[in-house]
Amino acid sequence: MGTPDFSVPILSALIDAGHDVAAVYSQPPRPAGRGQKERLSPVHAAAVYRGMEVRTPKSLKDAEAQTAFAALDLDAAVVAAYGLLLPKAILDAPRLGCINVHASLLPRWRGAAPIQRAILAGDKESGVTIMQMDVGLDTGDMLLAETVPITGETTGESLHDALSDLGAVLILKALDGLSDGTITPVPQPDDGVTLAPKIGRDDGRLDWSQPAVALERAVRAFSPWPGAWFTHKNERIKVLAAEVTDGAGDPGTVTGELTIKCGEQSLRLTRVQRAGKGPMAAADFLRGYEIPTGTRLD
Repeated sequence: MGTPDFSVPILSALIDAGHDVAAVYSQPPRPAGRGQKERLSPVHAAAVYRGMEVRTPKSLKDAEAQTAFAALDLDAAVVAAYGLLLPKAILDAPRLGCINVHASLLPRWRGAAPIQRAILAGDKESGVTIMQMDVGLDTGDMLLAETVPITGETTGESLHDALSDLGAVLILKALDGLSDGTITPVPQPDDGVTLAPKIGRDDGRLDWSQPAVALERAVRAFSPWPGAWFTHKNERIKVLAAEVTDGAGDPGTVTGELTIKCGEQSLRLTRVQRAGKGPMAAADFLRGYEIPTGTRLD
């Protein structure tokens, strides 16, 4: 049970390891692109390519969907970024329960956006927790966990890919351990709980009153989506890379080399992108788009 790119390596690992995948559940196709044609989710498309049966219910709350799920007579359900609420009837149907691949070291960053939140917070590490699901928000007992470092070069994209690949490895170990009884579920500790609310399209707007360190993290955390950005003359300009520099002053004030003063220190933008244009270095950008020194950005 999964929907986005994150879940595809996990599905592939299950198939390649010889597990009998009874069905693949994914969120329904949605309109996308300029033509707003319905597009299959990444998991749906991958499952079709592998010749799997795909089910796309809009909800699992009704009796018909729950009966159809129970009829699969599953040993386990693997859940990875599915995006639909699983009622207790669904959670209880498989013999070994529903097993979740979660992209954080629980209980830190329960919720929808653990990857971005970890980078935004300046965490030094993230990881994958394989969890026995219950009716709470990522509150179930832990089966396995493994860490991945977060460095000053880590982006939302690179961490996403690393955790997805790790999840594909750990889920196989977890299923083997549950099947042969060598893994014992461990309750999550009460201390250290943090929440990772969903990221919205406008969350990437850079607030120059914040410390430059926080904004540099936002640039990396929101790459590639929703992207960090600011506006100038009503145009949205994406910031693809930036670095923290010294220099205090009036937040939002532009100095040389596309450096903007922040609440603490300054942020030098090194790679940017205008709407409809390709990514470019700041020096190249300024040759074709003027933001004079002393400009005050929103």
